[in-house]
Amino acid sequence: MKRHLLRLTAASICGLAVANGDLAPTGITGSKTVKSFAFIASAHADDDDGGGDDDDGGGGGGSSSSRSSDRGSGSVWRGGGNLLDLFRGAPEKRTARRPPPARKPTHVPGEIIALGLDDTAIQRLGERGFTARARQSLGLSGSEIVKLSIPSGMTLDAARLEVAVSSPSAVADLNHYFEPNEGATQPTPCGEGRCALVRTAIGWPGPDAGKACTAAGPIGLIDTAINPDHPALQGVDLDIIRLAADEAPESGRQHGTAVAALIAGRQDSRAPGLLRDARLIAVDAFQKTKGDADVAETYDLVRAIDLLASRGVTVINMSLSGPHNQLLEKTVGLVAKRNILQVAAAGNDGPRAKPVYPAAYPELIAVTAVDRNFRPYRRAAQGEHIDVAALGTGVWTAASVDGGRPRTGTSFAAPFVTAAVAILRASNPSLSAEEIGKLVAQTAEDVGAPGKDPVFGWGVLNARELCRS
Repeated sequence: MKRHLLRLTAASICGLAVANGDLAPTGITGSKTVKSFAFIASAHADDDDGGGDDDDGGGGGGSSSSRSSDRGSGSVWRGGGNLLDLFRGAPEKRTARRPPPARKPTHVPGEIIALGLDDTAIQRLGERGFTARARQSLGLSGSEIVKLSIPSGMTLDAARLEVAVSSPSAVADLNHYFEPNEGATQPTPCGEGRCALVRTAIGWPGPDAGKACTAAGPIGLIDTAINPDHPALQGVDLDIIRLAADEAPESGRQHGTAVAALIAGRQDSRAPGLLRDARLIAVDAFQKTKGDADVAETYDLVRAIDLLASRGVTVINMSLSGPHNQLLEKTVGLVAKRNILQVAAAGNDGPRAKPVYPAAYPELIAVTAVDRNFRPYRRAAQGEHIDVAALGTGVWTAASVDGGRPRTGTSFAAPFVTAAVAILRASNPSLSAEEIGKLVAQTAEDVGAPGKDPVFGWGVLNARELCRS
């Protein structure tokens, strides 16, 4: 009886070894002879390669010779040896824990920004230990935006509260960071011709669409630095303005160049734009951080929006995102009252992520991304704030230096809506910004749940009717 039990136990060990990949399957059944303990144990030791197994009942770590010296008679059972050693196993191998990835900073440390502070309030704050690092008048609000360093030892929350109550009309918040909304690289990049055809999925008009397909007024763009020498931007009516401080490192040119060319690139270049003969006013509000990331401070983002509003743009494209900020919220509200359309990328933090801003503010058109088959981009944001979807995967546009490449992310979906809005504005000059936004929603192709849904909003942008008289 004992011998029978030992045979079953050996079979179990053999099965375990097979599961661990140490032995090839032997096809053992209850009626066939089982390999001896000696063979199983030695085979297990020889195949161990110095590493221990963490499975229940696995052999110990180290080579067979090292285990023999450690255990006297060795771990191979020969009728009177250390049978128990077979089942003890080696001490569990412990791997060093990797430290969690460092959290990216969400705001400038030790700074508060504010709108609506008068000179008296700024002076009182100075007496309390605040330092006004920068200030600029804004046309939208009729007041100044001020950047303040907080007193040593004071928390940001306490500083924000003190600044907010220093003047009846003050709005104060942290100087939050915003980032471009570029997604992950496509696993199988498509060729130039195939990517260029992506726009036909929504019926985007070709360069020969006629006079009816021109854009109204200048188009505003807030993004990273742009390479004006790119062949796709040669001869384009492009005005680039840099807002970040002179001492701040210039941001990368990849993202801004790609977005600018997608909107207004030369039709005879390798990266033709969506619009023909468009005028583009691009504000570089970004700077490079020590970690090689491109970020825009809220202080510069608010100034960029104010500048574009003063230039008479019809629409502002913001392929960027960040946290809620009270100054940004107030600014986009004032822009909407100027009858200026605002389009923003919905973000690439995933379908379960919290809404990002400015896209989640109701005054903006929040754009998510789909592929040419209208399947949602896997990392695109979802939520009740999504207004419309547009092509955002494998979109062919300018590379940073020369030529073109496919780009993916909600950053590259937003320009489709920006261009569509500019065309609709030109062909319907009597419509307000709000009415143009509703027209985009009404003409979208409903591909999700009936009506507005959190994945596609009102549906995928339909460009087939854009350039018809």
